Amino acid sequence: MVERRHFKRIMYQAPATLSQSDGQWQTDVRDLSLQGILLTRPDEWHPSEDDNYTIRFCLHECDIELTMETRLVENCEDYLRMQIHHIDLDSASHLKRLVELNVGTDELLHRELEHLTDLHHI
Repeated sequence: MVERRHFKRIMYQAPATLSQSDGQWQTDVRDLSLQGILLTRPDEWHPSEDDNYTIRFCLHECDIELTMETRLVENCEDYLRMQIHHIDLDSASHLKRLVELNVGTDELLHRELEHLTDLHHI
């Protein structure tokens, strides 16, 4: 299978809240990138016509909450794959720092950030 991801995913596990106009579910973050997030599919969750969701979770051992507006891109039996389409500046800064601490090199991080800004100018 050909790898189509442009962004390095980092393993990150944390409890999260997935919400939409018609409901709210408790879930877990499984991994993250600057562009998307993978969640455990909540047992009581069912897809709806609207594929836009809000995800909130706190960074480990602190009260910093990340909030992001996402779009469901894949729904399988165990996981929900979401694409981030809006994230506030504070959450984006914390997400950038989290990725930075986990990708290993500044060069790789800067390449991912450049690609992210290129995508938003299309």
